[in-house]
Amino acid sequence: MKRSKMMEFGVGLFMLAGILGLVFLGLKVSGLDPTGRPNDTFELTANFANIGGLKPRARVTMAGVTVGRVESIRLSTEWYDAQVVMSLNSDLLGKLPEDSTAAILTAGLLGEQYVGLYVGGAPDTLGEGDTIRDTQSAVVLEELIQQFISSAVKD
Repeated sequence: MKRSKMMEFGVGLFMLAGILGLVFLGLKVSGLDPTGRPNDTFELTANFANIGGLKPRARVTMAGVTVGRVESIRLSTEWYDAQVVMSLNSDLLGKLPEDSTAAILTAGLLGEQYVGLYVGGAPDTLGEGDTIRDTQSAVVLEELIQQFISSAVKD
């Protein structure tokens, strides 16, 4: 009898540890910091003609490494394009050349969309709140199919 209670207690502890591990993993994957520490970040803005399916909290990468997240997306009333605000790791502050490029990329054929940053070569750098001028909009699969069909019909 005593042995089965110890077994039940051990299984209960194992299940509790598993549930806590899943909660921690879920918070990490979602980009939330379960420790409650403020992240050292700075913000950059980029304007795109078409963002496709880009969503807030999407990752921002350089050379395949995640260096930040998309904070917000809103319509710019000045040029009527999408204004994407990105939160980047503070270790990039003052290191990104001002002629860097931001492109909306897709992971795989139908995967999630994210922002890819490509480093330029200008001597001046981007700072807190600056705007990336050189952008490449998302490739929308429906538009590609429409172009393919219309070119096939013309031939």
